[in-house]
Amino acid sequence: MSFAYATYETLVVERRGPVGWLIFNRPDQLNAMNNAMRDELAVAWKELDADPDVRVIVHTGAGRAFQTGVDVTEIATDGLGMERYRASMEDFDLHFTAWHQQVWKPVITAVNGICAGGAFHWVADADIVIAASDAQFFDPHVSIGQVVAIEAIGLLRKMPAEAVMRMAFVGRHERMSAQRAYELGMISQVVDPPEQLQDAAQELAEKIAKNSPAAMAATKRALWGALELGLTDACRAGARELVGMWGHPDQTEGPAAFADKRDARWVVDAPGESGSAPS
Repeated sequence: MSFAYATYETLVVERRGPVGWLIFNRPDQLNAMNNAMRDELAVAWKELDADPDVRVIVHTGAGRAFQTGVDVTEIATDGLGMERYRASMEDFDLHFTAWHQQVWKPVITAVNGICAGGAFHWVADADIVIAASDAQFFDPHVSIGQVVAIEAIGLLRKMPAEAVMRMAFVGRHERMSAQRAYELGMISQVVDPPEQLQDAAQELAEKIAKNSPAAMAATKRALWGALELGLTDACRAGARELVGMWGHPDQTEGPAAFADKRDARWVVDAPGESGSAPS
């Protein structure tokens, strides 16, 4: 019996083989995040994480933009403005990226076209980012009187600080190319021609999906956890994840499949149950 996904107004959520796809689907608004999309993202990530047939998740956008941040038109006309988001930001209670939702399956962000402002949440919080050769990156926050903060802070883990600072302060007056983003370490692959982006993302995801789900979940917890800690504490936490896999059936199945020259038959754990629990 296949996993049944909810019906979404602003997203497309589907599975292609072992790969779950989460697609922004407001192309006429350049996939800007309105309040409905924010709420739907919180559900969609959890659905894909719960589907036992999904090993890897790819995140991209429909149309000519990946994402352009918060829906400025909604903010300017709904009578609430940024106050709609105040409590969630003050409490740092966010739910729109895989990291916010503690999704421990590998996540690939595939950037198509324009990636602006709040779109960098999904660039910063993905495990792997690839982009079409015509992708353009810029952060217009200061150009509309807003502060550059959470997204850029996340990017500081991936690329040189000065490149992040430049993008933050130049605002909408300069755009970074996909090639430059690759050179700076923001992304790991430029896909050319651009129309092959989804095929390239699916191919990469299928490579990753061949590996042990439990081992990948524990690996993701260890590596993301390391970003929160000093070197010694991070290595100690990583050791707990490593030891937590000992005795798991995948640790026996992996060498056996290698010796037998066959594909491994991995165990699919329930979300959050693979390996050891995060400390």
